[in-house]
Amino acid sequence: MTGLTTHGDWSGRRILVTGAGGFIGSHLTERLVHAGADVRAMVRYTGRSDLGMLADVPAEVRRSIEIVPSDITDPFAVRRSVQGCDTIFHLAALIAIPYSYVAPASYVATNVTGTLNVLEAARELDVRRVVHTSTSETYGTARYTPIDEDHPLQAQSPYSATKMSADAMAESFHRSFGLPVAIIRPFNTYGPRQSARAVIPTVAAQVVAGREKIALGDLRPVRDLTHVADTAAGFLAVAAADACVGQVTNIGNGRGITIGALARLIAEVAGRPDIDVVEDTQRLRPPQSEVFELVASAERARQRCGWEPTVSLRDGLADVVAYVRAHLDRFDVDRYAV
Repeated sequence: MTGLTTHGDWSGRRILVTGAGGFIGSHLTERLVHAGADVRAMVRYTGRSDLGMLADVPAEVRRSIEIVPSDITDPFAVRRSVQGCDTIFHLAALIAIPYSYVAPASYVATNVTGTLNVLEAARELDVRRVVHTSTSETYGTARYTPIDEDHPLQAQSPYSATKMSADAMAESFHRSFGLPVAIIRPFNTYGPRQSARAVIPTVAAQVVAGREKIALGDLRPVRDLTHVADTAAGFLAVAAADACVGQVTNIGNGRGITIGALARLIAEVAGRPDIDVVEDTQRLRPPQSEVFELVASAERARQRCGWEPTVSLRDGLADVVAYVRAHLDRFDVDRYAV
């Protein structure tokens, strides 16, 4: 899809990726392996020995990874996973906004306490670099665009509140203990392996399955979309740059598109431009919770670490449509995934 430009020398370095079974985590893990890193992948333990999206990584890549089933909320398990690692990419989190309305305490345990466990283990074990994953949702609805790192933060969902808390914890460990933490704040990432919970695979699955109408939530919000290959490159760039330590760095394209226009573009890319897009009330956020505009300023990413997006939206959507066509049996197109 895109060239594997790699920031920094990762050959032979021992790297921990928390949340490695997730969408972005699996792509980052794969990229680190290609860069020559010695990767320990923390995945959430289940009785099914579920690897999450790492199951989709090529077998030869997966065989070179040390996969550690664990739980980010267990400080002892986290410390064992961190032991001997040079760099931590901390991606483990609960991220589904709708479910955060249902079970907010689980988001505090995973996103806040889990982050504290990672930071404390990194401090005790003298880790060289921690990259903590934030989210553009912490900005809330834009007061100005493009949104730079100085934009005020606003908790418009329990999810965003826990991510704001986790970010503050990471910042406090840098200021209080000198822990070399860099905070990366990706705007909306999309690509192969993303779950049906997200809007792009939801639309693509309905289109590929032959539905005549696409059911979505609010069609008005504007999002800045970055292909997962570019986001993974952003993680490596931020980790390699001393200028990013102690800072928040946005990763985004700087171009916005409404959800309605995005759905129509996906249909066009999939060869079904005449499909109808309709609003489904069960998919709407609470009125004060919807974030209406997220468009990034990534100028500081360019200045600090030389990161630039490379994948166009149309090409990236074609990538997703191809993936959904190959794995349509994984998508329940008639059920709303929370």
